[in-house]
Amino acid sequence: MAASMVRICCHLSRHGSCILLQRTSFCFTLRSKFHCSSTAHNGLLFSLNKRGVLKDSFPENAAHDQLPRLLQSGSQTVYCGFDPTADSLHVGNLLAIIGLLHFRSAGHHVLAVLGGATAQIGDPSGKTSERERLSGDTVEANTHSIRESIQRIFSNHELHFHDSSRKLGTVTVLNNLSWYKDWGVVDFLSEAGRHFRMGTMLSRHSVQSRLKSADGMSLTEFTYQVFQAYDFYHLHQIYGCKIQLGGTDQLGNLMSGHEYIYKMSGEEVYGLTIPLVTSSVGDKLGKTAGNAVWLNRDKTSPFELYQFFLRQPDASVEGYLKLFTFLPLAEIEKLMEQQRADPGKRLAHKRLAAEVTKLVHGKEGLESAKRCTNALYHSSVQALEEMSDEELQELFREAPFHELLLESGTTVIDACRRVNAIPEGPRGYQMVVDGAVWINHKRTDKPEQVLIPKLHILSNGLTLLRVGKRNFYIIKWLSL
Repeated sequence: MAASMVRICCHLSRHGSCILLQRTSFCFTLRSKFHCSSTAHNGLLFSLNKRGVLKDSFPENAAHDQLPRLLQSGSQTVYCGFDPTADSLHVGNLLAIIGLLHFRSAGHHVLAVLGGATAQIGDPSGKTSERERLSGDTVEANTHSIRESIQRIFSNHELHFHDSSRKLGTVTVLNNLSWYKDWGVVDFLSEAGRHFRMGTMLSRHSVQSRLKSADGMSLTEFTYQVFQAYDFYHLHQIYGCKIQLGGTDQLGNLMSGHEYIYKMSGEEVYGLTIPLVTSSVGDKLGKTAGNAVWLNRDKTSPFELYQFFLRQPDASVEGYLKLFTFLPLAEIEKLMEQQRADPGKRLAHKRLAAEVTKLVHGKEGLESAKRCTNALYHSSVQALEEMSDEELQELFREAPFHELLLESGTTVIDACRRVNAIPEGPRGYQMVVDGAVWINHKRTDKPEQVLIPKLHILSNGLTLLRVGKRNFYIIKWLSL
């Protein structure tokens, strides 16, 4: 029975993504209260509410009185958790990070808590079935990857978006495994478990929806709210944390933390929820929904992230500019006026894509995205020449990549056949003659043409070969 607490657990994802929840008397929608509040009118919460970054607040009176006063009294500590159930966060998690960045820019201290323990348990919030169990080694590797990603985004924000005249709060990335790994099951249940009431836990929306499902809910998942509540308590005790950010699907878990802390210390703490980020058809943006756009380059390249936001429908752009960028609202309004005056230029779309890509991947990532865009959609040979091997493979992710020895007298037909781009024999030869082959965005119809440097072989030693409309091949030529 002295087994570690973590060993009784099994899996999932955490406080960054969301699902719409019904309001209760304990939770209050921010919009109406902040419009009535002179105290909060010029404060951080009012600003975030106008941008749409915040949705609900609890307890009810916090929305217009206690919480704004607390934030104006001095630097506070705010936390949000992210369970490492994959090796990368996704766009659905980005808004939670942006929420932390807004608080840090206002001088408050932020904690990003990675759920090295809770990822092995599994949050049932917003899920219709239990996830497969993750091994400790997998969670550890995922935690390392996500830690680097979060630190990169915070660094990019400080470098490219922060007003240097304002003092930044601190940022600390933690792993909740560090405070669970030495707990025994009996000790944890004896000390923490006795303060949670079964009736209250069963009433949570996340629990009710799962209990009514065909698969039901495991004991492991049921205990998740206890662990998230204890996380908040631990951070309150050690770091003086009084504010937790979470997705709307985390509301029940946030309430559990509030109740537990009040029982243990008699002190008031607060929860703020961020809205659900959906696709153009209303689907939740997250890996569970199967439409994830990732924040790690090896899963979603800067080009792909840039194109994702560039392709958003017109109706979504203004809202996304408010949510995902740090542009002043007045500047966003001016940008939208320019967009309405000349929709074809898509100025708002381009600014949205650029701002998000620079936040996630830095200035270099944005430049990479623009090079790839010019190379693919504007047939720019110069952009192709400036691209690295990595960028070419990211841009043409499904394209075969070949390293070939450049022999004297190598012809167009030789190059095509060496990468198996065309059939052997007369049929393949005829395809070149008929103009089905393009090299570096230029059609070639002379099979026996010897490859010419700067025309067929770019200055970076690369050749982009296309057969038909969509079959790409990347060749890296090696000199003798």
